[in-house]
Amino acid sequence: MNDAVVAHLRCPVCASPLAAADPPQQALRCPRGHSFDIAKQGYVNLTAGRSPHPGDSAEMVADRDDFLKAGHYDFIADALADAARQDQAEAAGPAETPGQVEAADQAAGLVLDAGTGTAHYLARVLQALPDAVGLGLDVSKAALRRAARAHPRTDAALADLWQPLPLADASVSVLLDVFAPRNGPEFRRVLKPRGVLLVVTPAPDHLHELIDTFGLIRVDPAKADRVAESLGAHFTVVATTTHRRTLRLSPAQTRTLIGMTPSARHVPLDDLTTPELTVTAAIDLSVHRPRPRGPLPPTPAAPRGTAR
Repeated sequence: MNDAVVAHLRCPVCASPLAAADPPQQALRCPRGHSFDIAKQGYVNLTAGRSPHPGDSAEMVADRDDFLKAGHYDFIADALADAARQDQAEAAGPAETPGQVEAADQAAGLVLDAGTGTAHYLARVLQALPDAVGLGLDVSKAALRRAARAHPRTDAALADLWQPLPLADASVSVLLDVFAPRNGPEFRRVLKPRGVLLVVTPAPDHLHELIDTFGLIRVDPAKADRVAESLGAHFTVVATTTHRRTLRLSPAQTRTLIGMTPSARHVPLDDLTTPELTVTAAIDLSVHRPRPRGPLPPTPAAPRGTAR
């Protein structure tokens, strides 16, 4: 694993720093002797016990990998990369002296992808931040096998997002949460005071044609309220943009898209007949800043725009 990533990791049992055990690349160990195996596929198991849920199945992960590699959701990856690049440029400021150049390099820091899946979006953000390293967290071993090799500067770890994250306080510069659970207190703890949290959630009309045709799980009408409830005490929303694309899918691509969604657990995919379909993909990307410690300030109204 990358030493620059390991330096930020903490033992999920006692919160002590972790380091490579001897021989290296086989396990991480803390000073108190707690040891965590690195799988041969490259990810490390940083759970303190059995996870209550296994995450996405191998079949769901394979469908997601195929669909994302085909470029259908590149507009989401591009939006995340642009937001991360802009944030880090603002954090670093103009680099006019060698000292400022060094500060800009350090500002890139660690990019954490919470609920990383195959780390497709994390890899795209790292391409935009050449001095950053990345860590993807997920509970799906099938996903982590792919995430660990998604990018040369990416590591992956098995961890439950609802538990304390195996990371040091204020260790993360950019935190990605793409269609994933949101642990507000832990996100705030691990994010640097000037860090940024980028959250992607489905817009109300996301995949509505697919949902209507096959009776799939609908976007929760209270989604925005639930996001605000999970993050509002710890973060301030500074911007929200909607990004929308029209996807023209072949029957095979339609089947793959269904197979990567939560509905795959409830739909008999082997017996499913899928047509060619035109589908709306629409997401909201919200930019969050950590609230200062201490009394919470009032939440300002977030500006909103639309990108097409």
